[in-house]
Amino acid sequence: MTAARAAGASARFELSPMLPHLVSRYLAEGAWDDRSLGQFLADALLEDPTRRFRIWSPTHPYLGTVGEVYEESLRVAGGLRDLGLGPGDVVAFQLPNWVEAALTFYACTMLGVTLVPIVHFYGPKEVSFILRQSRARALVIVGRMGERDYQAELATIRDSLVDLERVIVVGSPPADGDLSFTELRQAKPLEGPVAVDPDWPALIGYTSGTTADPKGVVHTHRTLGCEVRQLAAHQSERDRPNLTGAPVGHAIGMLAGLLCPLVGGRPLYMIDGWDPPKVLAAMVEEGIGAGNGSTYFFTSLLDCPGFGPEHVDLMRFIGLGGSPIPNAVADRADDLGISLVRSYGCTEHPSVTGSQHSDPKEKRIHTDGRPLEWVEVRTVDEDGHDVGVGLPGEILSRGPDRFAGYTDPELTDAAIDADGWFRTGDVGVLDAEGYLTITDRVKDIIIRGGENVSAAEVEQLLAHMDGVAEVAVVAAPDERLGEHGCAFFRMQPGLAAPDLEAVKAHLSAAGLARQKWPEELRSVDDLPRTASGKVQKFVLRKQLRAGG
Repeated sequence: MTAARAAGASARFELSPMLPHLVSRYLAEGAWDDRSLGQFLADALLEDPTRRFRIWSPTHPYLGTVGEVYEESLRVAGGLRDLGLGPGDVVAFQLPNWVEAALTFYACTMLGVTLVPIVHFYGPKEVSFILRQSRARALVIVGRMGERDYQAELATIRDSLVDLERVIVVGSPPADGDLSFTELRQAKPLEGPVAVDPDWPALIGYTSGTTADPKGVVHTHRTLGCEVRQLAAHQSERDRPNLTGAPVGHAIGMLAGLLCPLVGGRPLYMIDGWDPPKVLAAMVEEGIGAGNGSTYFFTSLLDCPGFGPEHVDLMRFIGLGGSPIPNAVADRADDLGISLVRSYGCTEHPSVTGSQHSDPKEKRIHTDGRPLEWVEVRTVDEDGHDVGVGLPGEILSRGPDRFAGYTDPELTDAAIDADGWFRTGDVGVLDAEGYLTITDRVKDIIIRGGENVSAAEVEQLLAHMDGVAEVAVVAAPDERLGEHGCAFFRMQPGLAAPDLEAVKAHLSAAGLARQKWPEELRSVDDLPRTASGKVQKFVLRKQLRAGG
């Protein structure tokens, strides 16, 4: 791979450069260094190679050491190199929480390619868009999982993927012309991390937001390396090693399962499907914690029939974030003697605020914490003017772990201003001590169990159902998942709204991931609107929150 080719491939994304005075500050204060993500992870992996690395799975369990995973990842990196891949190329993977996902992630960082993780529940519609927009040259994919045939789904979109040259299959025989992941594991290993420019794209995380299609969020080696070190440093030393159930294709699972434990010198524990009884058994077997992440992971354990005092003792310190955290959940944790802390961030800016277990109780459980080190936060009105203490405003953030831009430059221009502030689209209130509390969202997404669901994407598909005049999808409160989708249908005169089974069948046929399907339906004669005719979704959300 020539330097010219790598630089040209990197330049395909029109990123937003960090302001010079911020660059100088981040370098001087140690927020950034000159290591590639691969070198950073190699240093962390080798800090204690004897650490335990375990994955719970009914079909693909794994038990080994961090050092063994590192050595095998160098072989996988060598196999990818033998396919002609290197710095400047884009490699995607769609895998569950199996060891092959860890090997692929670490291998790609060692090789210096730009990695595109895809959550394993995305369907062909989302996968097709992501592979086309990122121009991925290679894809590592699971052959089958449960009843899903990923290879068959890929075959339905393969002809449209003009940049995709190589498909590597995990767990099933590859189709003609494709490769088995086993071949990569048998390759001559890479000697070590390949040197790349730390300002090049290291990873593109695709997240559903206000647009119908997923948004490609570009992180450089510097921004992602900073995020890992920053978040690991913020986490309490009192926290036990934790079992991660969030998919590694998502930012939460990637950070909690594959990255942050390495920096903290901890073992790595993951499970490939969140099954509360199995999680509770694993906790006792290994003496580890669980329930961190989005609210669902925590409450699902508390509500499981097998939950008992022995599990409370293993999860005395819990950190929640990634989806709305009802005060009732925080109070419930406190009643059990569990110290709960909250945090706020997103794929674009993963760690904006967070609280500590040493913070006052009311701040710890009823706010989303204060800005992390090097992070700055403002709340502004519709005209961009700062609002006062205690007043709601849109949250702007900037810091060394803020993303470098979207794959779509128009989205970048709309989200990052000339001074480097990122418009989160969330609304919050800052108190006199700098604690932030999220109160609402400007952007129209549903955070279901920590996963972002684009309302616009779902609406576009539902609008094609027979007899639908208009449909609005909004977030409804959910005690288990934080939020779920509720679809409000305005039908053509004389026609009845579809029922939930019809909606599920329609979205399944469209190839939309099951997790994005609405779980609640309402039929209305009209929708609340502004004077210009725009639907006032906040009115619908308030109606649902009030139980109407």
